[in-house]
Amino acid sequence: MRKVTTLFFSVSIGMLIASCGNKDADKKAAAAAAAGPQSYPVFTVNTQNTTLDSDYPATIEGIQNIDIRPKVDGFIEKIFVDEGAVVKKGQLLFTINAPQYEQQVRTARAAISSAEADVNAAQLTVNKTRPLVEKDIISKYDLDAAQLTLQSRKAALAQAKAELVNAQVNLGYTSVKSPVDGVVGSIPFRNGSLVSSTSTQPLTTVSNISKVYAYFSLNEKQLLDFSKNYKGNTLAQQMKNIPAVSLVLADGTVYAQNGKIESINGQINTSTGSASLRATFPNPSSILKNGASASVRVPQHIENAILIPQKSTIDLQGKKFVYVLGDSAKVINTEIEIMDLAKGKFYVVTKGLKSGDKVVLEGFQSLKDGTKIKPEEKSADSVYAEIKK
Repeated sequence: MRKVTTLFFSVSIGMLIASCGNKDADKKAAAAAAAGPQSYPVFTVNTQNTTLDSDYPATIEGIQNIDIRPKVDGFIEKIFVDEGAVVKKGQLLFTINAPQYEQQVRTARAAISSAEADVNAAQLTVNKTRPLVEKDIISKYDLDAAQLTLQSRKAALAQAKAELVNAQVNLGYTSVKSPVDGVVGSIPFRNGSLVSSTSTQPLTTVSNISKVYAYFSLNEKQLLDFSKNYKGNTLAQQMKNIPAVSLVLADGTVYAQNGKIESINGQINTSTGSASLRATFPNPSSILKNGASASVRVPQHIENAILIPQKSTIDLQGKKFVYVLGDSAKVINTEIEIMDLAKGKFYVVTKGLKSGDKVVLEGFQSLKDGTKIKPEEKSADSVYAEIKK
């Protein structure tokens, strides 16, 4: 009898607990129903024109970068410029002390004087022999011999004059002048240094930086995408349609003047898998230096693009999703496709959304597909304020 009573008591307690639990759940459900759907910010997707920027590391070079090398052997006698100096074409940079070339000039001049004397003597012999031949006093053979001697002496004089020119040219090489307008680079030598025409190290470098070349590279995929973005049947036509590019300097600032891509290497480097491109920038203030590093910023104009904030997307198994507001204010978890290139903190959507769609902006971590929400409409100006500055 006691066991039956105990069993009855346990069952009663269990039923009472279950009844209380059901009441609590009902209360929570009723409270949730009374509270209504949760509020979430949403915005309307619209198409807009935009520009995407791609930055590529680049190396700066002057349009002319000339190694200044000695053509004769000798000691540096004097240096007339300093590193970083702006020089003009023909300006004297170095003098080389090479007395052997001065001696060659003196020797050549002496040889010319001797040869001229020999010519004059041979000419006198011809002049003296000709009347004797005409009078049949001596044979014509003597005149021919005299004339050949004169011809030989004239040839020797011409050779002596040529040797003087060569000696003067070599002497002129002791004065090293700038072949172009430009800026002097480093000077590794000092007065008294021995230099040679066979030296591997140049005396200095003169760079013409009135304009500069910015060299950068694209891999094979980037090059294919690059060519698809611009109209034209040939590479030359496509380059004409490439908009002006900008230069981002090492400190992050953008160079004041735009440049133009003027050359694309037609071959892929097999060792790097990339092709080289060259952009030209004006440099009137000589701010850009030869050998400097920078980044070439190439713009890509896109019309009727759909942009969404990156914070409005969900990454799931390598795919991207957004919550689109559907009928009856229920959200739909929608897959989208985007471009590799982003606009700041915004993705460019290529598939999955259309103009007029309403997308949940943020705060959807606990949101589930099909959930009914209370949308709070955000203006496009507030959503896209960052990219419209």
